[in-house]
This record gives sequence, structure tokens and C-alpha cells, in this order.
Amino acid sequence: MRYIVFDVETPNRANNRMSAIGITVIDDGRIADSFFSFVDPETHFDYFNTRLTGISAETVKDAPNFAELWEKIEPLMNSGILVAHNASFDMGVLKKCLYDYGIVWKNTAKYLCTVQAGRKILPGMSHGLDAMCCHYGISLDHHKADSDSSACAEILLRYMESGADVNSFIRTYRFT
Repeated sequence: MRYIVFDVETPNRANNRMSAIGITVIDDGRIADSFFSFVDPETHFDYFNTRLTGISAETVKDAPNFAELWEKIEPLMNSGILVAHNASFDMGVLKKCLYDYGIVWKNTAKYLCTVQAGRKILPGMSHGLDAMCCHYGISLDHHKADSDSSACAEILLRYMESGADVNSFIRTYRFT
């Protein structure tokens, strides 16, 4: 199985645009590739988001907008099961970006949420990304999309190494 683990950062509380995306690819049970880009969201930044992520309008001034970036990452995003930690957030941002830029991708995508899986695999503990990284001894620079996607990939690999049937947690997300 091939998993495309991704994490997005957003510029404001609307959560309808990205300011960064990190992608980590798991192929045949190991991390095989990674990608990171800042994204010009073409909208305003809230102070809270800038403080949380360290990303500002200045940071993204030379970055591609989502439509430009999508041309580059679409083949990758289309090459496996999408995975995110708290996937409803990241999938929702992706859906809104596709819609706002008039990009028709596909009606549905298979995805896996490491939070939802973790609640079944490791019940009775916090499943926040920082707590899971602490539990597994995974390095994390939280709210940095590349670090977050890498950490999420490592968590998924730990689930797999423990013998969990992670594919039983695959769901279908509707983009239309």
C-alpha cells in the first residue's frame, strides 16, 4: 500500500486556504519521499495563525498559490491513500482550496485519519499529535507542515508495526 501523508497550515480561522503543505510518502512500509512548500493563500493572515505557525504574508510572498502548487502535487496526491492527523481538518482545507480555485479533481478519495485509528488502537490516551509523538519518541516541530506530516507518517508506521490493520480505518471523503 502507498500512503500520502499530508499536513496543511492555514493563514486564518476561515480554514479555507493553505499557507503551507507538507507531504510524506509511505511506500511498502517505509518512508520513501517527502515534499514541502509554502503556499501564497492570496488572503489575509490572522495574528493567531502567524504566531502558531510562524508563517506570515512576508514568508509566502514568493510562494506559489494553490492552483500553481496543485499542478505539481496532484500526481503525488493521486498516487495513494491520503492520510492526515485529524484528517477532517486537512481534507476540509484541501476541498475548500480545490473549490475556491475552480479545480475539478475527483468526486471522492480514500483517506485514513491517524487520530481516529489511534482511538481504537490505543484507547484511553490523548491522541493529539504532540502527545502521540511523545508516546512513540518521535521528533516534532509542531505546526510546521513538513514536521507534522513526517510525524504523522511515523505514527502510522508505528500502528502498522504493532500489527494493527490500518486499512480497516480507510474511509471515503467526498469532494463534491
